[in-house]
Amino acid sequence: MGKEVGSCQLGKMYSTGKVRKHREWRGVKDTFYDYVRWLGILGILGKFMLHPNNVKGFFRYRWMVNYLAAPMMIDRLTEGFRGPQLRIAHMQFDLIVKEMALSIQDLFRADRRIGNDKKLSDRCVLFDENEMTAIMMGFPTLKGISREIPTLYTANLLNQHSAEHYIDVAQEFGLPGDICPMPEAECGFSIDDDYCVLGKCAVQCNTTCDGSLLGNGVIAKRLEQEDGIPIFQLATPMRHREDDVQDYAAQEIRNAIKFIEDQTGAQWDWDYYFECAKRVNYATQCRLEWLDINKTDYPQMPGMLLTLYNETNYLGVCGKTPIFETIDRKISKMVEDAYKNKTMVAKEYRHRAVVWGVQSQYFFEMLNWMTNCWGILPLTDMLSMVNDKMIADTDTPENRKQAIYDMAWLTENMIMRNRTHGGYRVLLDELWEFCQQFNADVVILWEHMGCKALTGLHGQFEEQARRLGIHLIWVTHDLCDPRIMSRQGIRDQINRYMRTVFREEPLDPSLEYLQDEVSW
Repeated sequence: MGKEVGSCQLGKMYSTGKVRKHREWRGVKDTFYDYVRWLGILGILGKFMLHPNNVKGFFRYRWMVNYLAAPMMIDRLTEGFRGPQLRIAHMQFDLIVKEMALSIQDLFRADRRIGNDKKLSDRCVLFDENEMTAIMMGFPTLKGISREIPTLYTANLLNQHSAEHYIDVAQEFGLPGDICPMPEAECGFSIDDDYCVLGKCAVQCNTTCDGSLLGNGVIAKRLEQEDGIPIFQLATPMRHREDDVQDYAAQEIRNAIKFIEDQTGAQWDWDYYFECAKRVNYATQCRLEWLDINKTDYPQMPGMLLTLYNETNYLGVCGKTPIFETIDRKISKMVEDAYKNKTMVAKEYRHRAVVWGVQSQYFFEMLNWMTNCWGILPLTDMLSMVNDKMIADTDTPENRKQAIYDMAWLTENMIMRNRTHGGYRVLLDELWEFCQQFNADVVILWEHMGCKALTGLHGQFEEQARRLGIHLIWVTHDLCDPRIMSRQGIRDQINRYMRTVFREEPLDPSLEYLQDEVSW
């Protein structure tokens, strides 16, 4: 064990309990830095629990107990990192934890059951979990907030078993068991009366699949009929790459903005919109620069460093929180310096991979695992290959018209949706183009059992990968339900391929089989 990348047998830290035997030794400097930042996470949690509303919420809502695992989540997401990557990871993930704590605090404060702050509640617009929040870029006095993200999405990162109860509740209610477990669990929260009740109005979107539409329908009925919260259904075009649907898409944005204005009494603010648009462009510029560096022989933002932060910054924040621009600047400086110094993220790069499909929510850190265990470097993933265009960010009459189309474009190309809709090209053909750009010899293809869009093209992925000479490793999972495919079951699929096809031995044999099924 030491300060060098790859010098620690990471698997030996795990026991059969809920926590690891000991912290990872990264050398004096990095271990001290990591421990101080880890204590900072405890500080955020401690400060959060000082608020009486948050204490009430902790005992009222079943899902809140998962947040006790936040320090362990950060440990797993930073596993194996040294030097600049360790610092980048903490800047990203610690910010996400802080922003999530503030979001939950607002939920409890406005919740009719807990804080019952009506003034705050009347400034809140509810958004469903997969929805782009671009239409809130012009409402500085309002707060776009999601109930699903802290209750399901983030909770499942923290504790792989967090969604199981709600999936079972939804199926007991009569929902089919073969749909995506994410919207099914979201329905379970509503049925189980485990959502905060707040908001002046809500906006839902025809997000990614029939399961999402089913889930939104169940949640909408309860919001409208029991909670008295009106909902706007934002119907974004499916063929989002076609020019002839853009006028319709823009009109849907206009309708959504008018709905929010009518329900809240707030007025659209162009000054605030273009301020946010500048930050959106800067975030896009940074992501494209990081991806360009990942195309070289010395990638600096692989796997988790790109994926989770991009999802938060692009989809949820969308220019509305200035601190993310500050962090982007710091990260870009560190990435550039690390690239110049030819910093290695792992001790050996055996394979360069593009990760495609919908990743397992309960085993998000698998991207770190395959780098540390097998030397497979995940250079980018499907959910990070989103918008690559600069939107209008200067206030002119022409740009005000263009802004509506820009918000429509961002909504059409939100995470998940931009690849599962839009036709054959965006899901299949562009994958091979990305493989060429990133000089990738491997595709890790998540095969989510409940995702009909991706599974339907299984044979064509296989056929084209063989023709192009690219190794295609299928990784089956069930998104939010580890009872169907466990963490070790996911790892075994990669282990078998690496041993039988590549005939390789792991870089870190201690990681090949882990006793972590009951751990956070």
